[in-house]
Amino acid sequence: MARDRGGSGLTVVIAFGANFAVAVAKTVAAVLTGSASMVAEAAHSWADTGNEVFLLVAERTAGRPADTDRPLGYGREAYVWSMLAALGLFVAGGVVSVYHGIQEFDASGEGSSYTIGYLVLAVAFCLEGVSFVQAYRRTRSEARALGRDLLDHALATSDPTLRAVLAEDSAALVGLVIAGGGMALHQATGDARFDAIGSILVGVLLCVVAVVLFDRNRRFLTGEVADERIHQAVRERVEALPGVHRVGRLRLEFVGPRQLLLVASIDLPGDESESHVAVRLRDLEQQLERIPQIVDAVLTPAVPGDR
Repeated sequence: MARDRGGSGLTVVIAFGANFAVAVAKTVAAVLTGSASMVAEAAHSWADTGNEVFLLVAERTAGRPADTDRPLGYGREAYVWSMLAALGLFVAGGVVSVYHGIQEFDASGEGSSYTIGYLVLAVAFCLEGVSFVQAYRRTRSEARALGRDLLDHALATSDPTLRAVLAEDSAALVGLVIAGGGMALHQATGDARFDAIGSILVGVLLCVVAVVLFDRNRRFLTGEVADERIHQAVRERVEALPGVHRVGRLRLEFVGPRQLLLVASIDLPGDESESHVAVRLRDLEQQLERIPQIVDAVLTPAVPGDR
């Protein structure tokens, strides 16, 4: 749960550099080979490059401190910009690739410069692999800290930029294999439909990834609660505070990447006056707000039956 924004920013910067270099190479190869699969891959990489800009904006805006206009901070802006990135991947990557593949399905003629196409795909695989390894290592590290499987954490993490880079890089590596297979079958059989099918498959893959990313950002933007592990850890932390007998109701809602709003009812021993209870509650809230992940804490006295 550590609020390490720098690590996510580095992941996005590496992804941007890799995607830009790959997009240029794929575009040149698409022109030289005339491969529909390569055109789809070029569209994919340009979409990813543009998306990294959205993700960099997400990193920057979400990191702004809270102020009087936004007392809970600007963390949710990360989900807005990440949602735009998912929409861009769907339209500029997925839809364009499917449409181009359908257009080229009845095309005839031999491709050319297959060697250049394979070389570009190999270089692209290496560059995308570098970006993927960075995202994979960071996701795996966080997953282990929270006791989650890597895939579960990739879907559940409150960091939309990390999830987007990991998903896009994974799709890129699979897409390169599909594009290479389409080119190889086109070269071996002389049937351009294999290349067109490769383009369509790449497009469908991107659409699926984009829909998943869009849905995850929608959930966090509209109010995603923390999972049971985090609830239990926070409950134990609150009950360890001096003067807290037990925690009744507890709600933890994400208001940004690794940023939580805590609302809880607590049982305070003794029979103090209302003013003394209010002072004690505010002191406990301030102690909780010193935890980096707790943006705001709201505590109320528990009543019998609260849970």
